[in-house]
Amino acid sequence: MHNLFQTRSVTVIASTNCNLLKVYFQSTCSKMSGQRIVVVTGSSSGIGFETSLLLAKSGFYTYATVHKLEGEGSRQIIDIAKKEKLPLEVIQLDVNSDESVTDTINSIVKKHNRIDVIVNNAGYALGGALEETSMDEIRKQFETNFFGAVRVMRAAIPFMRSQRSGKIINITSMGGRISIPLSTFYHGSKFALEGVSESLQYELEPFGIKMILIEPGAVGSNFWKSIKIANGATSPNSPYTQLADNMSKTFKKMEENAMHPSEVAKTILDVVTSDDPQLRYVVGNDATKIIEARQNMSDKEFGNLIKDQFKIRS
Repeated sequence: MHNLFQTRSVTVIASTNCNLLKVYFQSTCSKMSGQRIVVVTGSSSGIGFETSLLLAKSGFYTYATVHKLEGEGSRQIIDIAKKEKLPLEVIQLDVNSDESVTDTINSIVKKHNRIDVIVNNAGYALGGALEETSMDEIRKQFETNFFGAVRVMRAAIPFMRSQRSGKIINITSMGGRISIPLSTFYHGSKFALEGVSESLQYELEPFGIKMILIEPGAVGSNFWKSIKIANGATSPNSPYTQLADNMSKTFKKMEENAMHPSEVAKTILDVVTSDDPQLRYVVGNDATKIIEARQNMSDKEFGNLIKDQFKIRS
């Protein structure tokens, strides 16, 4: 039975019979048989975009998944992969859909008889005070950032367990180790993914599956432009307006000094090629400094540091 992927302008037909296999890019059955298979979610921009390209350039057969195939980022990565003849396919994947995730992972495994690396990168940030954020907005934040990653892991783990190998790389953030105001549910989703990943490492290690967390600092990407503000936080009468203004000024400075997402991609490549990766990788000087400060300070001391940073006064 054939499995069908729809890319932006081409159809990829997969079959367990190698003679029937038709693949978009330059891959052949002989080339694919020895390649490790990687799936990267959220590949239309930023970390996912750079990671997908770097892994493909390094010889990994890479599935760069995107939410919308017709987006500019999708077109860019397709054009680059085609021009450079990379072993990369751009496919649609909705991490919020059980059916989409299950069908995609199953189809990839049926085509290649394996799946070696999952990079859970899809996500966004929701800004706003807790009381000004609706329950629907909160659920959507967790649905993508937390449950989306969980869906992909649940779909991939049985195959990795069967082959007794694999790596699951969850992109969290320095915001999964420390928190700042007005990003309550973004931090909540990242803290949750950190906790699940730390516990999961013990479940998966006996089956040869490695669990890795990547914790970047500020990254220069579309992440900043795609921050969603809770509807209730847009009122000019919000009691949090001054705090939001203070934070906006700090965010602008962070964005100006943000590292390029390719720096995170390089760390991910190091992890993918490592025989014995560690659980956590902090990426970026800002992330290193703030996490070290959190570890070396009391709760009160660190709280005062954050309050000074954002000019929070009682």
